[in-house]
Amino acid sequence: METKYIFVTGGVVSSLGKGIISSSLACLLNAHGYRVTIQKFDPYINIDPGTLNPYEHGECYVTEDGHEADLDLGHYERFTNVPTSRANNVTTGRIYQNVIEKERHGDYLGKTVQIIPHITDEIKRNVKLLGDTGKFDFIITEIGGTVGDIESLPFLEAVRQLRWELGDSALCIHLTYVPYLHAAKELKTKPTQHSVKQLQQLGIQPDVLVLRTEHDIPEGMRAKIAQFCNVAKDAVIQSLDCPSIYEVPLMLHSQNMDEIVLRKMHVPVYGEPLLKPWLDFVEKINTAEKEVSIGLVGKYVELQDAYKSINESLFQAATYCHHKLNLKYIHSEKLTEENVEEMMADLDGVIIAPGFGNRGIEGKFVALKWCRENDVPTFGICLGMQCMVIEFARNVLGYKDANSTEMNPNTSHNVIDMMEEQKHISDMGGTMRLGAYDCRLATGSLVAEAYGRTDISERHRHRYEFNNSYREEFEAAGMRCSGVNPKSGLVEVVEIPGKRWMVGTQYHPEYSSTVLNPHPLFMSFMKAAIKYQTEKEGLTTNS
Repeated sequence: METKYIFVTGGVVSSLGKGIISSSLACLLNAHGYRVTIQKFDPYINIDPGTLNPYEHGECYVTEDGHEADLDLGHYERFTNVPTSRANNVTTGRIYQNVIEKERHGDYLGKTVQIIPHITDEIKRNVKLLGDTGKFDFIITEIGGTVGDIESLPFLEAVRQLRWELGDSALCIHLTYVPYLHAAKELKTKPTQHSVKQLQQLGIQPDVLVLRTEHDIPEGMRAKIAQFCNVAKDAVIQSLDCPSIYEVPLMLHSQNMDEIVLRKMHVPVYGEPLLKPWLDFVEKINTAEKEVSIGLVGKYVELQDAYKSINESLFQAATYCHHKLNLKYIHSEKLTEENVEEMMADLDGVIIAPGFGNRGIEGKFVALKWCRENDVPTFGICLGMQCMVIEFARNVLGYKDANSTEMNPNTSHNVIDMMEEQKHISDMGGTMRLGAYDCRLATGSLVAEAYGRTDISERHRHRYEFNNSYREEFEAAGMRCSGVNPKSGLVEVVEIPGKRWMVGTQYHPEYSSTVLNPHPLFMSFMKAAIKYQTEKEGLTTNS
């Protein structure tokens, strides 16, 4: 079948959840048997989110081919079970970079380079890249920002042109907000009408409207919106707040959104979508009764999007273990030897979060020392794994000044050091060790048992590594280097076999955990946390 293109735009306010709506629709189309992928076009000038502070943009997601991407790509993968790539996330910066490089190369043959047609043509070329591969039936393109933003205009103009060029093979979904005024006790449709009018002024008529709301929108009000916005009545879909984002596909399906989209694009609908695995997962969410308490120690805990993939991986693992997740955020800057017992005593497991820089690092060492001495299941990810190594060097090997050269370039025990190939790099963006790399796990190790195999591939985002000159000392003292890159010898995984569950990974397993395939390490960690909880309850009962 010819590739179909679906464009998702947003209006009224930002952060309405275009990524979740796009992911939910992709999930439904997948369940109908179609091959679907999603891409995000972001109207900021950064080449990618790799140099953005998490306070600015939340988590930086990494694709298998080593692209630093918007966090929405994590939602795309979790909902579709389909890996994304560099082609799935494009920014204004990358569009302009491509156009300028072509101009410098002389590709425009002396013509004046302009927004239209050169920038819009480059946007259109990128929109269609994934479709040109022949791998997908549907390409869903989410346009970042809000209609009315100046920076979004070239993207929306490209969408307008593509709508005409692609004909029935293109469709536009517009997500807006219907606010509820508590003083008047009324839902208000005017913001949606104005948002659609702005879109129409740009030459784009939405085919489907999705109304984000906290209150049920009466049928008469939806009919009014349909009339004023030139949209078919049955194509006005409400998106009520759900207890979990994983219920959104089911809510949209209950309003026949998938069938409406297929019908409007002249694609046959053969019966109901195969949603049983998804329904089973949601049922597990809704029937879980017992809680498991996990602490996440990091320096961005006031901004939970900074750890979005970790949060969702933990939620998925807890759900499959028939537990509710009670996730406690612990600010590493506020963690000290004096308060660590008070802040962490009630936890069943602890995650030491990834990150960069010196801020909050000593709090992570305090947390790790307490977890190791109290034998609490602990999972260190990237910098969290490096901190695990440093804490062990300080308090077990006795190297009191042990550190990473990232934190202290003059440390006499650089148990974590910059990778050799990183030492002569000056540019910050896109220059780390990025993307999927192979790892060989030691036979009989905890991690090999979790994966059920010894050869794996996982995604990376780092500059510093375990210093192999210390490896023998660590292993003699009880820390096993149980995962190594077979080509470079880079230590990817450490664990302490004498503990309940104490593992550190240089890679980011959270990037490859999905709803239908929760990551085996998160599952193993969660089972260990639940087992520890049961042991504590047994001790309490016996006492």
